Amino acid sequence: MTIRNLDALFEPKAVALIGASNRDGSVGAVLARNLFGSGFAGPVMPVNPHEMAIRSSVNFRSVADLPVVPDLAVVATPAPSVPGIITELGQRGCRAAVVISTGFAEPSARQALLDAAKPHLLRIVGPNCLGVISPGTGLNASFAHLTPRAGDLAFVSQSSSIATSVLDWADVREIGFSHVVSTGDMSDVDIGDLLDYLALDTKTRAILLYVETITDAQKFMTAARIAARAKPVVVIKAGRSVAGGRTSSHSGALAGQDAVYDAAFRRAGMLRVDSLRELFEAVGTLASGIRPKGARLAILTNGGGAGLLAADTLREAGGQLADLSPETIARLQAIVPKDGSHLNPVDLRDDAPGALYGQALEAILNDPGQDAVLVMNCPQAVTDGLDAARATVAGTQTRRTAPVLTCWLGERAARESRRLFAAKGMPTYQTPDESVRAFLQLVNYRKNQDLLMQTPPAIQPGLADDAAARAILDRAREDGRNVLTEPEAKALLAAYGIPVVRTEIARNPDEAAELAMRLGFPVALKILSADITHKSDVGGVRLELDTPDMVREAAQHMLKLLAERRPDARIDGFTVQTMISRPRAHELILGVDTDPVFGPVLLFGRGGTAVEVIADRAIGLPPLNLPLARDMIERTEVSRLMKGYRDWPAADTDAVAATLVKLSRMIADHREIAELDINPLLADEAGVIALDARVVLGSPSASPRSRFAIRPYPNELEHVAHSRSGSSFFLRPIRPEDEPGIVDMIARSDAEDVRLRFFAPMKRIGHAFAARLTQIDYRREMAFVATRDGDAHGEILGVARIVADPDEEKAEFGVMVRSDQKGRGLGWLLMETILDYARRRGLARVYGEVLAENRAMLAMAGELGFAQSRHPEDVALRRVEVDMAAYRPRR
Repeated sequence: MTIRNLDALFEPKAVALIGASNRDGSVGAVLARNLFGSGFAGPVMPVNPHEMAIRSSVNFRSVADLPVVPDLAVVATPAPSVPGIITELGQRGCRAAVVISTGFAEPSARQALLDAAKPHLLRIVGPNCLGVISPGTGLNASFAHLTPRAGDLAFVSQSSSIATSVLDWADVREIGFSHVVSTGDMSDVDIGDLLDYLALDTKTRAILLYVETITDAQKFMTAARIAARAKPVVVIKAGRSVAGGRTSSHSGALAGQDAVYDAAFRRAGMLRVDSLRELFEAVGTLASGIRPKGARLAILTNGGGAGLLAADTLREAGGQLADLSPETIARLQAIVPKDGSHLNPVDLRDDAPGALYGQALEAILNDPGQDAVLVMNCPQAVTDGLDAARATVAGTQTRRTAPVLTCWLGERAARESRRLFAAKGMPTYQTPDESVRAFLQLVNYRKNQDLLMQTPPAIQPGLADDAAARAILDRAREDGRNVLTEPEAKALLAAYGIPVVRTEIARNPDEAAELAMRLGFPVALKILSADITHKSDVGGVRLELDTPDMVREAAQHMLKLLAERRPDARIDGFTVQTMISRPRAHELILGVDTDPVFGPVLLFGRGGTAVEVIADRAIGLPPLNLPLARDMIERTEVSRLMKGYRDWPAADTDAVAATLVKLSRMIADHREIAELDINPLLADEAGVIALDARVVLGSPSASPRSRFAIRPYPNELEHVAHSRSGSSFFLRPIRPEDEPGIVDMIARSDAEDVRLRFFAPMKRIGHAFAARLTQIDYRREMAFVATRDGDAHGEILGVARIVADPDEEKAEFGVMVRSDQKGRGLGWLLMETILDYARRRGLARVYGEVLAENRAMLAMAGELGFAQSRHPEDVALRRVEVDMAAYRPRR
């Protein structure tokens, strides 16, 4: 991942156009028109071996003839000539190229392009792309039909046609852009690179994405999560209807499905929308800054029909009408006309004056049962909608207890009211469904932001019997099997603390009857075959067997059925298990699949034999913690049943969530697990128990971490270390759960030590700042915390962190030791640990910014080999930097 030389793409000083043309209608002519006519201040140098001039500007016959070295080149020549041109450009010192040319369908052709660029670190956008536009600098290096207005929205599109459609749509609505990029085939610069650049771009307020495919999931997720913390990222993805391939298990059907992209966008903290119109609506809504705490909406209107339309849309889209308190209803009853409605939606009737709007809005805003208020107005002859708008604005300015959205229906009559709302920064919409959709976008965006950057270990170390799990998997490998038997699969679950029903293996009907007597009746009998996934579909399951004869007869009949229905299947015997009687338990499915793009994914939903028909499920990306697991559960219909109803008690949702977390840990520990089903997992008020399980093994990846879209907690970095003073500490990577420990460490440190670390006095740190310190992406960042040896989860004594730049060449460090722990050599130990990690990561340089008065830190940096220099922008700071190639640890 790198943003190297992307400044040459967006802010070049000089541009070369290779393949410029005077021929009307040609791509070269359109490119020349856009480059010369968009207001670019630097030289635009056309290159064509057959022309004297292009658009009245001197033409150059070759790259070698260019009088100025271009930062950016736009290439629109036949594909076979492009690698040679890229080589010439690189040799001249060009740093970026937009390759418009098509004809690179063969991987070898794209590789030739990359091979030509690599020696010169020249970045390539495309090939087969529309180009790049930066209106703020007057750059239109594209063959788009227009140059958009300058603005603060960045738009990145994998489709040239979608890009031109959006430009046309936005131009009519006077929407401007900071940058527009058509990525094309993404041979080099991809969406991850662009997200990294745009996250830091001060000209960009929000990022819009049109996505068709993701090529490097881990790179994309790291960049997306960082960008989404900095500014709103709204995405639309094509291909919702494309179904995944058929596989051998329930969870296996997830592979390649659009729902996996949904889970990825949600986990990255982005907002996904369904249409281009919603893409821009969402940006305007998010820009308002309002963030409802939940999905409960109160509606205030002067038109009953409009209110009902909004309420219907809200229910259908998964929102919730707010239940107003009896006190609020009583206040509204005294205000609302008798032929109106004081219940939600609150209907003031068509002749409601502005003053009535103000009174009703005040009552609703004071109600704790709502998370936001939608104020609506239908045009009437007897009342002034602008008067109602002024009252609404006044009500929100005096009491901002909840977000307020507005919807003034109509066109001519609503125009002035909408201008007023826009001037006051209040979101306003034209129709009820548009308003409700905007509200739910805010709800979903907040949820995604709250869940952003959650990557703790699945379960605490030591709670899994890794040796037992490894033995099960190794035995299957030694036998040449890629599917575990049912008892093996259950034993694997048990090794991770997941309750399973006792299961025994019988080789024949007589042995099945004997085992049933030992287990105790009633029992369940199932066929044992690696070739049969859905046993009930072929008569391979019998339940509630009460005697040895019933078990023997059922087994014999099962063999007969399978001989007829699956003569090709290898029969390994039977499984006999105790019948579990939990009449009020819910049948659930939990599973794992390996997506071709995002790697391992997790499934939760309603289970049983009709799992595919019901299709009530949610998908999440590992690693999971309990909040993320609970969010998966909440996104299903069965979760409503699990909360209890009538005389059914609520199921133990925490036990279900913990099971998902344990599965997350299992697949992080054992990279060969490709698919896994637990179906059904019974869940009731007493907890959970797995009745059936299936595990499919795949080829283990080279790195256990590389197959995950989000890197799991690196427990292999945990270790005991000894300082020079002889003190022992336990060092481990930081976790999100460490937030209270970090807050406590800072609170127990001297104010001066805190100021020296954070460059400002702090009495305590808030949740947002503490979360940023503890919720890190392990691909780009690492932080080690120190606890007392033997107490891995005890109080935090010190912490050191390192944050790599997007180029992954250099990184910034930071270190702090709790004041009462100074003098024990912990600072040295933490610094050496973080530098050792940087060296293993292959980082070229590590640097830090230190207050000039922090002599102890400067002295330690000097002894570790850091060179010191004055900070170029702040005289109070010193910059220390070490070349990792020259760094030598003490030990």
